[in-house]
Formats: sequence, C-alpha cells, structure tokens
Amino acid sequence: MSNNTSTLDPLTAFQWKQQPETAAWVNKMVGDFVAGFPVAACMAGRMRDEAGTRFLDWVDTIFISGGEPHVSKLREVGYEPDPLAEAGLAVWWQPHGVFPRVVLQDASVTKILLKVDSVATFLATNDIQAKIEGEPLGQLRMATVAAEGKYALGVVERHGHRGYEIPKPNAEKALLAVKALDAFRTRKRDFATDEQSFAHANDLVDAYIKPLGVAWVCDLFFEAERQYWMKRNRAAQVQYARQQKIGLGWANHDHHTYRSSRRHFAALVGLWEKLGFNCRERYHAGMQAGWGAQVMEDPITGITTFNDVDLSPEELFNDFAHDAMSERDTLGTVGLWCALHGEAVHQSGMHHLECMFDFDALKVQLETESVKTMNPFTNFTYLRQAFTEGERWVVKENRLQALLKIGRITEEQAAQFRTQGAIGSHLENLERNDGFKGFNQKGVSEIISATDPRKQVKQPA
Repeated sequence: MSNNTSTLDPLTAFQWKQQPETAAWVNKMVGDFVAGFPVAACMAGRMRDEAGTRFLDWVDTIFISGGEPHVSKLREVGYEPDPLAEAGLAVWWQPHGVFPRVVLQDASVTKILLKVDSVATFLATNDIQAKIEGEPLGQLRMATVAAEGKYALGVVERHGHRGYEIPKPNAEKALLAVKALDAFRTRKRDFATDEQSFAHANDLVDAYIKPLGVAWVCDLFFEAERQYWMKRNRAAQVQYARQQKIGLGWANHDHHTYRSSRRHFAALVGLWEKLGFNCRERYHAGMQAGWGAQVMEDPITGITTFNDVDLSPEELFNDFAHDAMSERDTLGTVGLWCALHGEAVHQSGMHHLECMFDFDALKVQLETESVKTMNPFTNFTYLRQAFTEGERWVVKENRLQALLKIGRITEEQAAQFRTQGAIGSHLENLERNDGFKGFNQKGVSEIISATDPRKQVKQPA
C-alpha cells in the first residue's frame, strides 16, 4: 500500500509520496466531466459554495470505455488492476495515493459515481426521481442521478462492500444490521473499569461479526462512532448540517482520530484488528514530542484510524501497537486528555474526525457560522490541515480527584479544569493534492503540543 514496504525501520516502512502523474490524469478526467456536463457542474458548485468541499473528493469511481489505449494510459499514470475486484470486472486502483477507482466498460459513456452516506437521502434531498439498485438496509446501493450524451452521474452508498455487484437481498441480515447499529449507538461506554468497557465493546463486535461479516460490522461501528463524536462537537454539527443540505453525509471522511492511555493502547489496536484494520505507518515527531501514533486502515471499507498515545522515541522501534506499555509517573498531552475525559473509544469519543474539504472555502464558510479555525499546522501545496477551535468539556470531579491523588496534576491545574473545563474534540479541515496519502509529523507534533489541556487557559471575556 506504500512506495516502500521495508520493515527494517518503522519510520521508513511506509513512505507516502506525491503522485503528480496520477493526479493530473484524474483531475483532467473529472475536470472535463464537470465542464462538459451541466448537472455535474451544478453539483460541484453546490459542494463548494454550500459545504466547502470539492467535487473531486466525493468521487468513488470513474467508469470509462475499455480498450488497450486506456489500459496503457492507466498503467502509465500508476494505476494497477485491483486485486480485490470481483470476477469479470476490470477494476483499477492506485495503491500509492488517494484516488478513485477506475472501471473499464464496454459502453462509451463516461460515468462518475459519487460516494454518499445514503442514496435515498441524497435523492430525496435533491428532489431526484431515480431507480435505486440494491435493497434498503443492504451493503450496496446505487442510483443514476442524470445521464445525457456521453456523460452520466450516479451516487453510491457502501456498507462494508468494496465492489459493484449488488448482493442478493437478505431481509434477515438487513434487520440484523439495524440491530447492530442500534447496539453500537447505545453501547455502554463507562464501566467501573476500562477493562470492562473494552470487554463489552468486544462482545458486541463478536456478536455481529459471524452473521454479518467483519467489513459490514466495521462500517456500522464507525457510523455509530461518528454520531457519538458529533453530538459533543458543535463544529461537527454545523458542518454535517451543511453537507446534509446536499444529502452527502460524512462520506468525505479521511481518518478517525483516537487518543488512548498507554495502559489500553494494545487493547485499542486489538479491537481495530478484529474489525479488519491493518497497521500502516507509525509516527513519532521527535525527541521532545512525547507522543506517537499508529495509523491503521481497513482495506474493504477504506476507513482509516489515527491512534495517538504518549510514547518515547526508543519505544517507536518496539511493537508498541501490540506490546503492553508500562505506566509513567507523568502524563503527556495524550495521556492527560484521556485521564480528564476518558478513553476515546469509550467515554470521550473521538478526538477529531478529519474530512476532505476545499481548505480555504471551508474556513471562510464556517466563520459565518461562528465556528473559528485554528492556525494551520500543515500548509504544503499537497497537504493542508487545521483544527477548528476545540470544544471545551466539563471535567468530572472524580477524575480530578484521582489525578490529584497520584500527583499527575496540581491543585492549581485542578482548579482551572473545574472552572474552565478542558478542550475535548475538534473537526479537522484537510485538503489533499497530488494524491498524497501521508501526514505531516512535525506539524502534528506542534498541534498536539498546542492542544495540551494544561496550556488551554481560557482568557476572561
């Protein structure tokens, strides 16, 4: 999945690079499509003006006519046959970057499928009458929104289904999927111990994996996670409402970020692996950073998690994602956040959801909704990132008392957290160009430091 899969050095095992040749080809294909098809141009304008997003970032698949010239061109720009493609379908993907898949077909019409959370919601929101392929509550649903001349525009809704063939209707599984989502949305997150919280989450996942399959359960679990995070973050609520005015949902998500204590990091990784995730690159931003991260990706759903933990430089060369880590006498930024609010996978919810946007447009548009954005911590031509201002949460007294008892915070800090609360979660504004799939270690380190609860003293109005 990367340009270098060497495992000799965990820092170089994944070296994501810009993919300008692929990007130029994809940008031209999508650009010509939008320019030549008024329906697509209208949708692209709405995505930009009403939701601060780019049409390109919603593209799931491009269908083009087959033939040797197109095959040669795809190979030339970095595409490869998709090893997970269904039999009989000529599906191509670019494994070294963030790009839509390409399907070669007999028809001469160029068709683009846009990814959405719900096909029915998209159609209803935009007053479109169209036949939906795929059963309600199923894993794959598609609809053609408009077709004219050599262009067609469609939408696709996926629930743990990477392909294009509609699964056979199964009412029993559909009902079970609804029950699974209900169970994940309403799961108890706060037990007497975090070990009990993990046991409960694992039991729920185990109960549904056998009948539904890992990928479908993964999709449902993270839908519930986004809902839980969103109810605790106003920026998320505002932006979700903007995207839902077009019927898009959160299908532009890039990665879900979780913070974990050292004690429970291996348990968090274990839960993700049960849900189908593979470990990708590791992160440590330098000797003074005090934190690290394990990036994980599920190849079927495409969901990515960024998992933060207090970490020393030498631990990066251990298997810190799986080996137990000892407790420390002091807490770093990540550990303190978990101690104040709870584990991100349980009590607190995600630290942030990062979605793909038109970076400048989103910042300006959110400001009109009184949602401010922090200074960018990455501002390259190929990667731009910034948090919205953090949501300040009340800190429970029992958590403060536990930290005071073991000397992890001072009385002054406890008083600050009692009166002002502590920063909880963010929405992250991200723009990727040239298909760059990686992250900015230095910039991430700086923003982690800047969001340390001990530094977030609220100034008097």
